[in-house]
Amino acid sequence: MFNELFAALETILSVQHITFMLGGVLLGLAIGIFPGLGGIAGLSLLLPFLYGMDPISALAMLIGLVAVIPTSDTFTSVLMGIPGSSGSQATVLDGFPMAKKGEAARALSAAFTSSLFGGLFGAVILTGFVLIARPVILAFGSGELFMLTLLGLSMVGALAGKSLVKGLSACGMGVLLGSVGSAPATGEYRMTFDNFYLMDGIPLVVVGLGIFALPEIIDLLRQNKPIANASKLGKGWSAGVRDFLENKWLAVRCSVIGCIVGALPGLGGSVVDWIAYGHAVQTTKKDPEFGKGDVRGVIAPESSNNAKEGGGLVPTLLFGIPGSGSMAVFLGGMVLVGLEPGPAMVSTDLDITYTIVWSLALANVFGAGACMLISPWVARLTTVRYTLLAPFMVMVICFAAFQATRDLGDLVTLLSIGTLGVLMKRFDWPRPAFLIGFVLANGMETYLYQAVQFDGAAFLLRPGVMIIGALTVFSLFFMWRQSAKKNKQSEAQDASIETVQPSVRISNRKPQVIFAALVNIAFMYGIYDGYQQSFLGGVFTIIIASIMWVLSSVVLFQLLTKPEGDAVYFDNEYEQGYAFDTNSISMMHYLYWLGALILGCYFVGYVISISVFFCLFLMSKAGLSLIRSASVTVAATGFLLGLTHLMVLDLPIGLLQETVDLPWPIR
Repeated sequence: MFNELFAALETILSVQHITFMLGGVLLGLAIGIFPGLGGIAGLSLLLPFLYGMDPISALAMLIGLVAVIPTSDTFTSVLMGIPGSSGSQATVLDGFPMAKKGEAARALSAAFTSSLFGGLFGAVILTGFVLIARPVILAFGSGELFMLTLLGLSMVGALAGKSLVKGLSACGMGVLLGSVGSAPATGEYRMTFDNFYLMDGIPLVVVGLGIFALPEIIDLLRQNKPIANASKLGKGWSAGVRDFLENKWLAVRCSVIGCIVGALPGLGGSVVDWIAYGHAVQTTKKDPEFGKGDVRGVIAPESSNNAKEGGGLVPTLLFGIPGSGSMAVFLGGMVLVGLEPGPAMVSTDLDITYTIVWSLALANVFGAGACMLISPWVARLTTVRYTLLAPFMVMVICFAAFQATRDLGDLVTLLSIGTLGVLMKRFDWPRPAFLIGFVLANGMETYLYQAVQFDGAAFLLRPGVMIIGALTVFSLFFMWRQSAKKNKQSEAQDASIETVQPSVRISNRKPQVIFAALVNIAFMYGIYDGYQQSFLGGVFTIIIASIMWVLSSVVLFQLLTKPEGDAVYFDNEYEQGYAFDTNSISMMHYLYWLGALILGCYFVGYVISISVFFCLFLMSKAGLSLIRSASVTVAATGFLLGLTHLMVLDLPIGLLQETVDLPWPIR
């Protein structure tokens, strides 16, 4: 073992290895900054360049890219409220509120320090764990994986906000949406309305961007001011490092979670950040401000999502089973350069395995260091007037969403989910709970069917299932305790406020009631659709939709009967004063802009549509002259076209391009 370890250290410290690794790090840094692209796009871009390369050098580039993307995707999550990838979705919850308070540099430095620690921790643990990983991983069957999805769902309570029934109903909406498409057990199409796009299910990238990014963009545009009012953001670098040191044990625990979850095939990065975030919420006793800009809400997911990259290498190397989409492409890269994953990776090729593990650690150091160096300057973007940034954000979001399936349906779904996200934010239906439900839906159903098929109800008696079940019960207990404490504090605060200053009465319940009624109808349709399928094809959606129909009915009943001060009652239009401001722009106004953009994509293609949108938006909303607007539009569009050409990606074409042979770049 030690001979192989020293041989690996000698390899990774060579000039050639470091040079190729830095190339991968720089490429990953560039890719990770763009929301929605992530490791799959970056690795796919790199694969054609690996032909004929030395296997170790090729691995160095691959590892460099894999390591830095979970770090660099933090930029958009913190600065813009746009999830950089599936692994940075939870970071948005507290990272973006910190940016709004002028603490962007602090949030970024805490995130990058946590990412660095998580990556190094994962490498250290895996150095020894790789020898015993095989029997441990083989001990996890479908039953254990199903219980892990329930453990993930138990985090919903911690993210439910003031009203638990709202939180559970929002989670149910996510599960129902995640069930759209073919049933895992039978292949029957559920809730597709005979639409080909929906038959493959809705991509996670589109849902993540729609539910988080678009509502935040619209809210900032309505405020018509920069993300943060503070102008001196560079000093936050040292503060973020101190925050990490103060919460080092939280980072250790979340890194352990990242290693364990990452090593389990089928879960991957779309789950681990939520589990880590929920753990932080449930175990924090000292002045929790989660969701409002608590730095611990940044440290927890960022330490776990880098640690899981190391964990994800275990099933990939030992079994040839990728634990995520990026690991699947990484597996293809290994095969491309002549390396065969399997038991040999822990016997005859153990030195290569250690080279991969420690290359991951070194790449984390390079990537986190590069991100920390530029974060104070990148953070200054938050002081730019948002009307100048918004069109570029919309351009990137639409571009990233379209790459999910390269179908115009991606953009239509983006707008639809974005509208849902806007309404959920307005009426305080927790969006994180919705996203957790969506992420876990397919895995939960698949693992349950497999567990019952293999072992019947006896799978509940497996030791691993019972242990994870006990952890889930403890999680629910901590959630209940935290929720009860939070409600008592909230009631006391509300009582003190009412004695000093009467709260603003909200007289219009109608919008909230209508939205809750529509949610209720959606669950009713889920029940109806389930009965149109066979038993195995419909039983899951029937059970979920039935339970959630009852809960959403409770929400609807409470909205109709409870007094206005109840936790279930909330309308952001009144809380923020939009309803009383005659000069305030309507919430739907910017959705109409986005709708016009997508309609333009259908008729004249993305390039023409986004160019017109970009220029008109800058002129009408940012107040720029025609010449300046056109110049910025040309620069932004040129950058997008260059990126598209470099990465061999597609842009939506319209009816115009299908009927007329147009010149590049509008063909």
